Amino acid sequence: MAFGRDREARRWFLKTLGFGIAAAAGACSVRQAGGSPRKPPNILFLLSDDQRADTIAAHGNPHIRTPNLDHLVGRGFSFRQNYCFGGNSGAVCVPSRAMINSGRTWFAVDNKLTGVTILPELLRENGYTTFGTGKWHNGEPSFLRGFEKGKAVFFGGMADHTKVPVCDLSPEGQIVNKRTGETFSSELFADAVIEFLKGHRGPKPFYAYVPFTAPHDPRQPPPKYREMYYKALPPLPKNFLPQHPFDNGHMAGGRDENLAPWPRTRETISSQLAEYYGLITHMDEQIGRILKALDEAGHADDTIIVFASDQGLAVGSHGLLGKQSVYEHSMRCPLIFCGPGIPGAKSTEAFSYLLDIYPTLCAMLGIDVPAGIDGKDLSPIWRGDAAKVRDTVFLPFLKIMRAVRDERWKLIRYPQIDHTQLFDLANDPDELHDLAGDPKHADRVAKMMDLVRTWQKRVGDDLPLSVAKPKPKEIDLTGRQRKSDRWQPEWIRKKYFGET
Repeated sequence: MAFGRDREARRWFLKTLGFGIAAAAGACSVRQAGGSPRKPPNILFLLSDDQRADTIAAHGNPHIRTPNLDHLVGRGFSFRQNYCFGGNSGAVCVPSRAMINSGRTWFAVDNKLTGVTILPELLRENGYTTFGTGKWHNGEPSFLRGFEKGKAVFFGGMADHTKVPVCDLSPEGQIVNKRTGETFSSELFADAVIEFLKGHRGPKPFYAYVPFTAPHDPRQPPPKYREMYYKALPPLPKNFLPQHPFDNGHMAGGRDENLAPWPRTRETISSQLAEYYGLITHMDEQIGRILKALDEAGHADDTIIVFASDQGLAVGSHGLLGKQSVYEHSMRCPLIFCGPGIPGAKSTEAFSYLLDIYPTLCAMLGIDVPAGIDGKDLSPIWRGDAAKVRDTVFLPFLKIMRAVRDERWKLIRYPQIDHTQLFDLANDPDELHDLAGDPKHADRVAKMMDLVRTWQKRVGDDLPLSVAKPKPKEIDLTGRQRKSDRWQPEWIRKKYFGET
């Protein structure tokens, strides 16, 4: 599938950059000085759930099949050092989606998006038709503020992918038609947005938000997609460990960590990686269907496409399975911008956050961002006006972890157990060799701790970096009893929990 007259579209869009958007009589336009108004570009926002940054073939993973994401990489601009800004919940996807939709850190917005202007709400006020499907994890009231249309909307956090509870949005703005989805989640949400794309008419541009629940567990891709990876199992991550070497504060009680027994075995993690990859490949096919529908509906040339994930996932890295850590595998995630005015087949190592998407789209459309936005406009990076918008990244998680990194070094502080890690990411990108206890790096640890405090002051984080009575670091979960949850299908309960 091709995006059509790419060169012409790009030339048109570059002409519109910097011009304001004016909403009038229910429609919006980009007006050039002395010229006639033009309709601004549409926006298609595709968001996956729990997808690691290293799970796109075009970004260097030869063991996964992602032809449609590869297509976006080839046509778009990739941010290869993109992060979720930590979180205030073990269900990291809740604060992550709140930050995406508000452009604020979790210190400045609650998980229900109370009292802030969210991205679809702002676009709606500026004349966009807003459509939502898929996972909205931040409450019904905020969804109703932001979206004019909606179908197959999931207000929960996770579900069996073949039994997702969904509902629709009526023309009167009411939640209606509550039901259990009859097709696999990724297909269900793709069907909904394809129907919207085919039916969209009129002068108003659209904002279509498509947050998938894949590849979040249950890791239950349709049989075809798990079998293709069972035949050639993906290699284990380089930082695979049977168990995490200490209690990071979110291991014994976290549901994600209960999805496989301790110690982790190579066989179990290889199998779960195959299922995880299968979910991504199946989702990728649905993204291909959406892109084809966008093209066939005549919208490919004037639509900005954003692809991202809400955070990463461990899946065996460091002996962990979930996203409840501030290691690179759990906080880094894909971010791609594609469409008119955006250079193709380009990427950057400049730091970015998911909460930058909001102000970046606003800048591209000429819409003023609301006061209080913490994110930054990333578009100067691909225009060549700026090499980066920030020099460091801060990753705060609950009250148990604080991390900061620059281009080379990363420090993680665990206040509750009085433990610090220091990694040289230039030479140890998998965070395997902790240098914090090496006297040669004492000055580096001190400087990075000062940087943590600087970030804390900047974002309003008052967590002390030490406690009077630290908890023990030691933990051994070997043989710990586990129970499946209600979302796991029968074959997973049998395979990984030994239940009958």
